[in-house]
Amino acid sequence: MTKKDRYNVAILGATGAVGRAMLHTLERRNFPVGELRLLASPRSAGEELTFRGRAYTVQAAEEAAFVGMDIALFSAGASASQQFAPLAVRQGAVVIDNSSAFRLETDVPLVVPEVNSDAAFRHRGIIANPNCSTIQLVVALKPLVEFGIEHVSVSTYQAVSGMGQKAIDALHKEVSGAAETTVFPTTSQESRYPMAFNVLPQCDVFLDNGYTKEEMKLVNESRKILDLPNLRVSPTAVRVPVIYGHSETVAVQFRSEVSAEQVRERLRSAPGVVVVDDPAAAVFPHPKMAEGTGDTFVGRIRQDLADPRTVLMFVVADNLLKGAAWNAVQIAELLAGVER
Repeated sequence: MTKKDRYNVAILGATGAVGRAMLHTLERRNFPVGELRLLASPRSAGEELTFRGRAYTVQAAEEAAFVGMDIALFSAGASASQQFAPLAVRQGAVVIDNSSAFRLETDVPLVVPEVNSDAAFRHRGIIANPNCSTIQLVVALKPLVEFGIEHVSVSTYQAVSGMGQKAIDALHKEVSGAAETTVFPTTSQESRYPMAFNVLPQCDVFLDNGYTKEEMKLVNESRKILDLPNLRVSPTAVRVPVIYGHSETVAVQFRSEVSAEQVRERLRSAPGVVVVDDPAAAVFPHPKMAEGTGDTFVGRIRQDLADPRTVLMFVVADNLLKGAAWNAVQIAELLAGVER
């Protein structure tokens, strides 16, 4: 990308929860935006959003809307990405896509800036933003790769905002007593379960192997980002009645014995990681701590009681920010050469 003082930016899916978070993050991180175009489906066109004190009217997405754009941030779902990403690239934009459409394509880099920033510069017009639960996992794992990771067991506790604004609204209705159940987890399923005051061991749809799509994203995306194609990952993804912030219990088995203190010290110096680990004072990560931030919080770092090669930890991040919008803007900053 040609170095400029300002970059023309388009956001596809601007009216959605992640799209709005992208807009806010561009402003919050003072990204050098020149022209800004907010795009969405025809039914959302005409809505107004504010950026740096100025009102912008959302336009219907079409190829012409990407003319003159340097960077296009996408968060409108896989089908929209498949339709519009090639069109945006044809108009000269670099697409940073938050959907699952291109993540496992061999010629599309899957990027977390704290982990594999160099990969962002090997793109052919499209860069994929990883899945939210994967991002915080690899931010915590990357500093530990030097110890020799053999196996990762991860159980997630994922906020309902990962399913979009409708899920947030549905949970509020349940908690207030205005509704009894929520359609979970996709509109393609008829089962109804209460989300309020409940825990549901399903994120996304089940596959033939008994795992969900979300769980397989943790496996396949982690391997690609960390460049560990044979990494053994045992995932369980769970939905919990939290609005913002995904949490993960992670057990990392190393090739040889590694102490909890070694892990703690290594994480303290890792980019994007905040170690919050003082059990005696009841200090540990939780979703409210992470809400509204772009950091990944790690605590409850302790030795496995049965295996001296395994260390357990608790990992938390805001799924709409570090898990989506914040990471995407960080990638844009890499391309633009913005120093932090």
